[in-house]
Amino acid sequence: MAREGAGAVPTSEPVAIIGMACRFPGANDIDAFWRLLEAGESAVIEGVPGSGVGRIGELFPDADVQSEACRFGAYLDEIDQFDASFFRISPIEAQMLDPQQRMMLETSWQALEDAGIDPDGLAGSRTGVYAGISNNEYRNLILDTSATAEPAASLYSVTGTSFNTAIGRVAFALGLQGPALAVDTACSSSLVAVHQAVVGLQRQEADLALAGGVHAILSGRLLEMRANAGMLAPDGRCKTFDAAANGYVRGEGCGILVLKRLSDAEADGDRIWAVVRGAALNQDGASPGLTVPSGPAQQQVIVDALARADIEAGAVDYVEAHGTGTPVGDPIEAEATGTAYSQGRDRPLLIGSVKTNLGHLEAAAGSAALIKVALAMKHGVIPRHLNYREPNPAIPWERLPLQVTAEPTEWPIAGDRPPLAGISGFGWSGTNAHVVLEGYGAPEGTPGASGSAAGAARPVELLLPPPAEGKEEAASPARATRLLPLSGKSDGAVRDLASLYLEWLDDRSGELEAPGGDAILADMAWTASVGRSQLGNRAGVPFRDAASLREALTTVVEGEHEPGAGTATKVAFAYTGQASQWVGMGEALYEREPVTRAVLDRCDAVLREERGKSLLDVMFGRDESAGDLDDPAWTQPAIYALECALTALWESVGVRPQVVVGHSLGEIAAAQAAGVYSLEDGLLFAARRGALMGALPGEGAMAAVFAPADRVTSAVETQNASSEGPDVSIAADNGAQQVISGPADEVQALVDHFDSEGLWARRLRKSPAYHSALVEPALDDLEAVLGELDIEAPSIDLISSMTGRLVEPGTLLDGAYWRRQAREPVAFRECIATLEEQGIEIVVELGPQAVLGTMVTMGWPGRNEPASISSLRGPAEAEETGDSGFVEAVGGVW
Repeated sequence: MAREGAGAVPTSEPVAIIGMACRFPGANDIDAFWRLLEAGESAVIEGVPGSGVGRIGELFPDADVQSEACRFGAYLDEIDQFDASFFRISPIEAQMLDPQQRMMLETSWQALEDAGIDPDGLAGSRTGVYAGISNNEYRNLILDTSATAEPAASLYSVTGTSFNTAIGRVAFALGLQGPALAVDTACSSSLVAVHQAVVGLQRQEADLALAGGVHAILSGRLLEMRANAGMLAPDGRCKTFDAAANGYVRGEGCGILVLKRLSDAEADGDRIWAVVRGAALNQDGASPGLTVPSGPAQQQVIVDALARADIEAGAVDYVEAHGTGTPVGDPIEAEATGTAYSQGRDRPLLIGSVKTNLGHLEAAAGSAALIKVALAMKHGVIPRHLNYREPNPAIPWERLPLQVTAEPTEWPIAGDRPPLAGISGFGWSGTNAHVVLEGYGAPEGTPGASGSAAGAARPVELLLPPPAEGKEEAASPARATRLLPLSGKSDGAVRDLASLYLEWLDDRSGELEAPGGDAILADMAWTASVGRSQLGNRAGVPFRDAASLREALTTVVEGEHEPGAGTATKVAFAYTGQASQWVGMGEALYEREPVTRAVLDRCDAVLREERGKSLLDVMFGRDESAGDLDDPAWTQPAIYALECALTALWESVGVRPQVVVGHSLGEIAAAQAAGVYSLEDGLLFAARRGALMGALPGEGAMAAVFAPADRVTSAVETQNASSEGPDVSIAADNGAQQVISGPADEVQALVDHFDSEGLWARRLRKSPAYHSALVEPALDDLEAVLGELDIEAPSIDLISSMTGRLVEPGTLLDGAYWRRQAREPVAFRECIATLEEQGIEIVVELGPQAVLGTMVTMGWPGRNEPASISSLRGPAEAEETGDSGFVEAVGGVW
């Protein structure tokens, strides 16, 4: 993830928010949080939250000590619940884990998934973790009660209840190697953490950052102390900026944002929620009291943040206020905010506070504010600020350009200018933070809005050169059938995930039925493929549209489609050789798969220029070209082109091989997949090789024989001893099957011999005598062809079909190699043995139809045969089903 030339990035570079996740009162995820805001609801309840491991006993064992203000709070449901096994944490250690640490783990994972980033793929990366955490009540609870399996004073209680390990544990669980900082500045903690993350990214200390905050209420002691100090509202309503403001309500939760330098996010094709243009910190210093806010300091931190953002104060539309609703704090903040944003302003500055919805989340308050504003920018609506009836008379409204958003307010956008907002967080010990946020892209529901699913809508990398100069890429139709991969660490988790996708379909039913709905489904399927960890229990869900997706997901939820184990990690691509071709091969993929179309169109353009005839016409049997497919001059480039298209198609759904191997002709496509030469160079090689082989003098033939190698070898030697012409050769040792090659009459004599002995033997259709003495007249010219190509050493493991062993690192497969490869027998039995040695668990066959899978299964030397999956159906099955079978193949790999 590190960037070249990173030192040149200016320290003021904007930072993108590419992922968000939350667990707030009344809202366990981002969508639920927006619904709560949109509905103008409050998550505050009256009474005591439930008890459990995370909240031992009740907050107030003795009800008589409760202050009136302590009856209210904004609490999380099931704070005692934690998926410990998911993070490989033992039940004993989990019991000693502060719920704040548990929430940090789960919410960080969810934020990365929202960003379309596979959390498991970040191990070893320069990803930082910066989070606010301020209260530690769990340690006292376990020490007081000793109701845990492990002694309360154990190492687990130390690591489970420390602030530093709350953040360090996230880095440990994901293998992150960027900075990991716990921030405690009380109410401003999470905004300070975001500031530190932004600075860390700008200074190149990290390439990606998780930032936010967490807070849990686990004891009544702090409630009582704050009520006695007059901080809490006796009626349980946070009435920020209202005349009746008399304190706040305590709340709990966790909010995490995924941050990346804007230039990197745009280059990576990330979905961007909003952009941090600037942020600043300062301190009250010697204010009238330790916990009394300083208006001048608050004003200055806003001015500093605007300067860092290079934004004029008058351009900002809205400020998400710290807004605690206290008689002292509100007037000071309003004065500071209004004054700082008054310069150059020709319209009111809209203000509001999420504390009227959630209460004061303390160390997590700033993350809730940031997420609220990012959501409001995306939706184009500022949610209603609750509990505002009469303006606070202590605030000089007549001279401050402030307007409270007492009703849902359409975001005021002038021209093409993106929405701009400020977010304030003021710690009660005097540490102040302000962040300037800018919208990115059009709000949802407006012309030009993407309406994309959660996760990055990433372009498919074909790993191919660009189109020829002066030519534009042809538009391709959308993929007809897609696969939604589901995975979890248990079957129940897979079903739960399927349920969440059903909810997602419900929430977006209008968008999916509108024009562009197919693009949203495409984004969703792509992100699920590459932006989530591929966990052990899996279900692959093929679908064509929203209705078929809903039907398939329902079968998973109801148990009709049982998830299976998907622990295989080592995949090999095996490329089919000669005699697998059929008229119409790849046509269904060409019509329905944009990636396939892109590759085949490029190959077609090359051969049109080379030969003046369309490769696609030959492959698909158009006009008078159907019979040409059995001409080696067309067979070889056609099979090569289709196999390269399949390589790109598998890549587009996130399946990449650790090892590649090709059978005879198939090795040309395997070498291209390994980076030996470009798509075009490989195509010209295959085309000229085919033309040379097709022009060989004499009549040659090949035949397959199901018999042991020694028996076939003996028969061939006997035949050659009695023949006066060129010898018959063993062309391929496929394990259970052998292939012979040579003069047609000699090959036919051997076929008759094997038939007489009751062995299965068949001539291969219209095939020259490859890998025999009959090809030797073409070898000089073949070697010369390779001299014209730009050749590199393989970039991934490539098994030579000639030796059956891995090509040594750094080896160039030059003309001399391919000369031998065309003449010597295919050592596919040895190739299979090498696949077994490499620990391959899935063999994906790339070719016009299934040929190699049976060879691999029958010739596998070990006990645990790999799963063998063919990319495409053969002609009969394809005609019967009307489908290529590729999506089902993807589901099989998944």
